[in-house]
Amino acid sequence: MSISRRSLIVGSAATATTAALAVGAQPAAAAPPAGPAPLKPIPDVPDKSSALMVLKYKAMVPEIFKPRPSAPAHSDVLVIGSGFGASVAALRLAQAGQKVTVLERGSRWPRDPKRAIFATDALPDGRGFWFRKKFTGITGIQQSFDSFGGVLDVTEYANIHVWRGAAVGGGSHVFTGVLIQPERRYFEGLFGSTVNYDEMDRTYYPRAMAMLKGDPMPADIYASAPFGHSRRWDNNVRKAGYEPQPLNSIFNWDVIRKELNGTSRKSATVGETNLGNANGAKYDLTQNYLLQAEATNNVTIHPGHVVQDIGQNSNGTYWATIQEIEPTGKVTATRTITCNKLFLGAGSIGTSELLVKAKAKGSLPRLNNEVGQGWGTNGDAALVQSFSLSRGLSQGSPSPSRISDSSGTMPVTLENWGIPGVPLNVGLIGSLGMTLDPQRASFRYDSATNDVVLDWPRGGNDQTVAALRVVHNKIAKAAGTVAGLPLLAKDVNAAFTAHPLGGAVVGKATDAYGRVLGYSNLYVMDAAIIPGNTGAVNPVLTITALAERNIEEIIRSGR
Repeated sequence: MSISRRSLIVGSAATATTAALAVGAQPAAAAPPAGPAPLKPIPDVPDKSSALMVLKYKAMVPEIFKPRPSAPAHSDVLVIGSGFGASVAALRLAQAGQKVTVLERGSRWPRDPKRAIFATDALPDGRGFWFRKKFTGITGIQQSFDSFGGVLDVTEYANIHVWRGAAVGGGSHVFTGVLIQPERRYFEGLFGSTVNYDEMDRTYYPRAMAMLKGDPMPADIYASAPFGHSRRWDNNVRKAGYEPQPLNSIFNWDVIRKELNGTSRKSATVGETNLGNANGAKYDLTQNYLLQAEATNNVTIHPGHVVQDIGQNSNGTYWATIQEIEPTGKVTATRTITCNKLFLGAGSIGTSELLVKAKAKGSLPRLNNEVGQGWGTNGDAALVQSFSLSRGLSQGSPSPSRISDSSGTMPVTLENWGIPGVPLNVGLIGSLGMTLDPQRASFRYDSATNDVVLDWPRGGNDQTVAALRVVHNKIAKAAGTVAGLPLLAKDVNAAFTAHPLGGAVVGKATDAYGRVLGYSNLYVMDAAIIPGNTGAVNPVLTITALAERNIEEIIRSGR
C-alpha cells in the first residue's frame, strides 16, 4: 500500500462529555514509539536501477530536489497537510498572529508557462503517482512507470481505490476544478442541526468561492475547438430531457486563453487535470490560500515530511513522529516533534489513519468510538459513452456543466467531463457521476502491519452504479450513442473515489467546529469531518467553507 495518512470527521453532540474529560482524571498517554514502522513501499536507499531515474527527474524538475528544511523541534501551531482545509487553517491562524508550521508529505512543485513539469494523463511517469509502478484508469488500460513521489496517491483497499493529492497544495492539483454548493435539502439531511445551512450560504460558501475565484466557463472558451465534446455532452443530455446547468470552476480562464492562442504550453485544453496543470491553468492552493499564508511571514511549509503517528504528552502538548523523505522516497531522518496546538488536515484518509492509530495504540486514549466511522465515497463514478463524435482534435479538461436527477432511487448528478488519459477526441464522451449514496464504512487498525484498513464492503458501490446507469442509459438511448466502450471501459465505473469523505464526522468525533472530543487544542480541519457525502456534488467548496467557518470560531473563542 502507498504511504498514507487516513482521515476523520467532526461532531457536536458531546460538549458535556468534553468538559468532564478536560477537568477529570486523565489517563496517561502513551509515549512516542521508539521508531515508526518503515515506509514499506519506499526503500530507505534507492537500488542501483534507480540512479538513472533520479537523474531523469532531476533534469525534468530540479526544483523538487532542492534541500528541504526540517520542521522545528517544537511549534506553537502544527498543521498536518496542505490541502483545502489545512490551507484555510494555516492562513487564518497566521492572520491572527499565530506562528504556524505546516507539514506536507509531497513535494513543492513549481509552475512554468512552457515546461512540462507534471506528467501527462495520457503518458504518465513517476511525477504522476505517489510511489506506485502501475495504474489502471477508467479506460481499463494499465499504465506502468517509475516508483517516485508524484502528485496523485492511489490508495488501494480491498473493494475500493481512493485517489488523493500528495503535494504542497494537496488535492487542489489533481481535482476536476468544480466548485459547487449543495442543495439545502441534501445538506441538512447530512449535517442535521450541527451545521447551519443559512450561515454557510450567507457567509462561508461565498467566502470560499471568492478565495478560490470560482466562476463559469466563458462563452468564447466553451465555443473553442477543445470543448467540442462539452457541447456534444450538453446536446446529448438535452435530447434526454435534461437542461445543463453551468458549473463554477477553479480554472483560470485567462491561462486557458493563452493555451488557445499559443502563448502558454497546452495543458488544460488537451485534457490534463488529474496529474496537475503546471502552467497555472488550475488555480490551485499555492496561488491563493498558501500564497497568502506564507506572505504573512507566520507560516513555514515543510515538504517531504511524512507523519506516522501522533499523541499527547503528559504536559498537554502533542507529539508527531515523522520521516523526512526525498522525492525518490529515500528516508533522510526520523524524528519526533512537538506542538501546543495540533490541526489535522491530511485529508479524509490521512487524518482518519492518524486518529485511528492513536486510539488503538493508546497515544490518544480519550478519543471516542466515532473515530474512524462514517466514511463514504460521495457516490463517485466515472461514466463513458462511445460513438459520440464531436468537433476538435483534443478534449479540454475543465467541466462547464452538469445535470441532476432526483426521480430515481437516490439523487444523481452527472458532470460534463473529458476522458482522463485520452488526449485525442475519438468519439468518447465522459461524465463524472455522484449520488447521494447512503453506504458508509469504517477504519480499523491492523497491529500486524501497523497500518489502518478501510472496511469498504464488497458491492458497496452497487446502489450508486444502478442509479447512475438508469440516467446514463436514458441519455445514451436519446442521443444514439453506446454506453461504455466495448471490451475496454465500463459504462459506469465505481471502483474508485476521488472524493473520500468522513472518518471523524462533525457532531460525532468532534464538536460542531472540528474540536476533537476528549481533547483540548486538537482539531480536524478537512474532509474527515464530512459525513460521507456532500449532497451528490463535488465536496471541495464545502470542505473549504466548513474550514472557514470552523477556524473563525476557534480563533474567536480561543479554544
